Amino acid sequence: LEQILTCRACLSHSKALSDEENLKLFGKCNNPNGHGHNYKVVVTVRGQIDPVSGMVMNLTDLKEYMQEAIMEPLDHKNLDKDVPYFSEVVSTTENVAVFIWDNLQKLLPQGILYKVEVHETEQNVVVYKGEETIVK
Repeated sequence: LEQILTCRACLSHSKALSDEENLKLFGKCNNPNGHGHNYKVVVTVRGQIDPVSGMVMNLTDLKEYMQEAIMEPLDHKNLDKDVPYFSEVVSTTENVAVFIWDNLQKLLPQGILYKVEVHETEQNVVVYKGEETIVK
């Protein structure tokens, strides 16, 4: 079962690196004043189909969990300045996926979260399955 949403957020660069190192590492995506992305986030849950409801999970509940775990902390925010998690963690798409996974794990029934996909662009997608990270 998958649910998709779009989240807009702004990024900056790593405080641990010099301006030159940031530019070399992040290229055109680096901007000390931040730059924005419209992330598409796909959340996949899996489990047994409930014989009474016929669902793995109620989509209304999943949407509410995603609202709380993704939209409220990230949407229309400067990740480096407005989200405490990113004050010490570089706001790459990989780390955004980890942040979303961790937030969802706190809300969803145990063991139901299968994967989080964060689409930075059509070509740049990060898939996170807990400890296993796959970059497409």
